[in-house]
Amino acid sequence: MTERPRLTPAMADVRRAIRENLSDLTPDAVVLVALSGGPDSLALAAGLAFEAPRAGLLAGAVIVDHGLQEGSDVVANNAAEQARALGLDPVVIRRVKVVAASGPEADARSARYEALQTVASELSAVAVLLGHTLDDQAETVLLGLTRGSGATSLAGMSEVNGIYRRPLLGIRRAETVAACEDQGLSVWNDPHNHDSSYTRVRIRNEVMPVLENQLGPGVAEALARTAEQLKQDAEVLDALVAEIMPTVMIPVLGESGPPLRATLETSVLVGLAPALLNRVIRRSALDVFGVSLSAVHTNSIARLVSDWHGQGELHVPGIRVERQGAQLVLTASSSTPTEA
Repeated sequence: MTERPRLTPAMADVRRAIRENLSDLTPDAVVLVALSGGPDSLALAAGLAFEAPRAGLLAGAVIVDHGLQEGSDVVANNAAEQARALGLDPVVIRRVKVVAASGPEADARSARYEALQTVASELSAVAVLLGHTLDDQAETVLLGLTRGSGATSLAGMSEVNGIYRRPLLGIRRAETVAACEDQGLSVWNDPHNHDSSYTRVRIRNEVMPVLENQLGPGVAEALARTAEQLKQDAEVLDALVAEIMPTVMIPVLGESGPPLRATLETSVLVGLAPALLNRVIRRSALDVFGVSLSAVHTNSIARLVSDWHGQGELHVPGIRVERQGAQLVLTASSSTPTEA
């Protein structure tokens, strides 16, 4: 019989985080871990394999092979073998084709999440665990700051978002590495994590070490706390916007059903604080047209409300926007976006 590894602080922290994250699930629920073979997802898989039986949950793993690197099939098979050795069942390898569209990172992410969603549906899983750590959260916030993002983006990744859960957002990456070492797990180190052509890699390997060196330890934790505080603020603002939307927007359905136009009453909009006005505009674009507006486009539309002096229509991706008297009219469009 294989000797069970001695419980170490790193192992205990990972297990505790998983236990707390899954505490709301009912027995016999199926939970999957998205496993790459790296230290974060592998520590997560080991922790889930330990905690799931004690909570009466059924735990499996899904490995997505993007096929972007030579030998990716070997990496996927090795990850699957370790998952089975940990006691996870079922273990699914899903190979995907990454279609070039928005850039390598975004394209791979889209293919990965589509595969995770599909496997979760096939196995009737109620949750898919992702191995993002506190370090990933800090990098996300810092990346948002460099892009001039708003509070919603700076709030970072959510611990729970639909079926996706991130139990390790309070765990440092060094702890997941230690947890794997303590359990004798064989970790795969993704070469892409050392490719400085990726902005996130430069933040991780170059910017964060400089900040820690110049400002002292605790930068990552401080950025993660900032994300949590902004998340709490964003939740309140989003709740206010949800109450406002029925009073301000009138969608017009097309013949086949989907909305082709939305009318916003400026008499209501003009009295809103900028934080609420911008959210109403973004929510309208997303709910009606499925368009996620940038801050630049959102501000351009907001000026038709807050700084109206007869300017003409403007175009943002997928939408034509025009001020018509006391109404702001948004119409589906394929025209080239107006330059800000």
